Amino acid sequence: MSNSTNKRPIITHQNPKSPISESYRALRTNIQFSSIDEELRVIMVTSAGPGEGKSTTLINLAVAYAQTDKRVLVIDGDLRKPTMHHTLRVSNRWGLTNLLTNELTIREVLQDTFIPNLQIITSGPIPPNPSEILASKKMTSTIEELKQRFDVILIDAPPAIAVTDSQIISSRSDGVILVVNSDRTKREAVLKAKQNLDNVRARILGVVLNNVDRKNKDAYYYYYYGESQ
Repeated sequence: MSNSTNKRPIITHQNPKSPISESYRALRTNIQFSSIDEELRVIMVTSAGPGEGKSTTLINLAVAYAQTDKRVLVIDGDLRKPTMHHTLRVSNRWGLTNLLTNELTIREVLQDTFIPNLQIITSGPIPPNPSEILASKKMTSTIEELKQRFDVILIDAPPAIAVTDSQIISSRSDGVILVVNSDRTKREAVLKAKQNLDNVRARILGVVLNNVDRKNKDAYYYYYYGESQ
């Protein structure tokens, strides 16, 4: 898999009948059924390290939700190396950082995309203090306000062992998906990422294992592994 999501099409949109798209729909369904008593509406997606496919996983999952006529929002919470504006072909001149520093309102930073039912709040200008901005009371109140407007909110977060940003975002999320590249991720890195999330009592819904060799070098399969203990 390419390390950059903007170099690969959004398969669930481009080819919704493909086996890979079906895997994303299965992931969506498994998330929905992972909690019987409460609805999971704010989901953070992260990985142990860079280049593992977290952003690709997030955008395809977002499209899978949007295809069920839900109002879906993608938030690029990676304020260090944002990519979602490239993937969804929108401007990143303004976004989450402008919102959290009270420069702009939610209405002003929301952008439509070429995918029906899917909107985005990009990262905006890269700030000198991402962790502090994400930990602000404004971030908490913003998520609560956005929940009144959208059925599902998916937040792209930085790798969980690199910085504390993912831990901060996870505390404002209903659940976390950890993406692991079967080809390159070391077991120790995955355990470290999980430990970092466990330290803040993040609810890890499961792990998406990608880049699995299924005797087809052009295919990338995604699997969902239940709820982590």
